[in-house]
Amino acid sequence: MDHSPRTIFAMIQAGMKEKVFKSNTPWFCVSCYYCTVRCPQEIHITDIMYTLKRLNVQEKGFEDSTAPDFSKTFITWVENFGRSFELGLASVHLLRHNPFGIFKIAGMSYGLLSKGRMAFLPPRIKGMDGLKAILAKAKELEALG
Repeated sequence: MDHSPRTIFAMIQAGMKEKVFKSNTPWFCVSCYYCTVRCPQEIHITDIMYTLKRLNVQEKGFEDSTAPDFSKTFITWVENFGRSFELGLASVHLLRHNPFGIFKIAGMSYGLLSKGRMAFLPPRIKGMDGLKAILAKAKELEALG
């Protein structure tokens, strides 16, 4: 992320809309809600990041496809397996946008894999049919709104 959420909020307050839209921060938010749960001010940070992404797409505020593509790749993993798959997400993204970046993360990836902290193959959740129905309904409602 090029800016912390706190910096993004300060830029919003300062009326720096263009700079906020050019930031990759909302796009690299993987919607885990960890920041929202931990926020001492009880700010719904993840929801704000979603809103910034949606507004950015509506206004075509981003200049390159790198950050939005990361978000789309993340969503693809969730739609197909019910959760993110970190190794696949990082690999696909780096191969598309920075192939030599694979070498930067190889050591860390090996360490996470060898300690069982990251899966080598994407795990699929139980109840994928239910999740797919929920996602289809959400897309339907989004198209209406």
